[in-house]
Formats: sequence, C-alpha cells, structure tokens
Amino acid sequence: MTLKEIAGLTDAQILCGARKLNEAIDFCFASDLMSDVLTLKVSDVLLITGLVNIQSIRTAEMSDIPYILFVRNKEVTPDMIKLAEENDMLLMKSNYSMFKASGILFEAGLKGIF
Repeated sequence: MTLKEIAGLTDAQILCGARKLNEAIDFCFASDLMSDVLTLKVSDVLLITGLVNIQSIRTAEMSDIPYILFVRNKEVTPDMIKLAEENDMLLMKSNYSMFKASGILFEAGLKGIF
C-alpha cells in the first residue's frame, strides 16, 4: 500500500515529506508509548501515534521509522516538522482516532508488526 493511499484512507493532511507519497509499505505500528516503539526490529514501517511532541520524532529517527501518522487531530509544532524534514521523514495528520485509523488501514491490507 502506498503512503498516498494511506493518507487518502485516513483523510490525512501531509505536513512534510510529500515526495515520499508514492513509496509502498506493508507494516504499521500504533502506539503512544515511545518505549514500545523502541523495541521494534522492523524499519520502513508507519508509526501511528497521538503523542505529538519532539520525542516522537526522535524515537522514530532512532528506530529508523520514516513515516508517522499523527491521530486525534493533534497539532504538530514547527520544530517537529523541521526535525522530521532534517531526517527525511513523512509526517501526516488525521482527525481519526488511533483505533479508527488502525482499523481502516488493517482492513485495507496493511499488516501489524505483532
């Protein structure tokens, strides 16, 4: 599934990294606990989170996660966008809850890590 399809399915707004929209991924992981994200052994995964702070960008960077979908209509700060751009990440934002976004993407064929 391409990131463009993911953005469409979740009515997501692209915040940065739009050039990555045609990239395809197979897996996603949903969590607000960045300590759980750090345990992942897979890269090229979409992180779905409602934790909107600089730590979520840093954690994704350390875990080699290049794509983040922020849910629950949380406001992403300019500092977060700047750091994501510096790390060549795609950031998206959706009004959907984490449960709804995850369910829609799972139903469309995106696989969970566990």
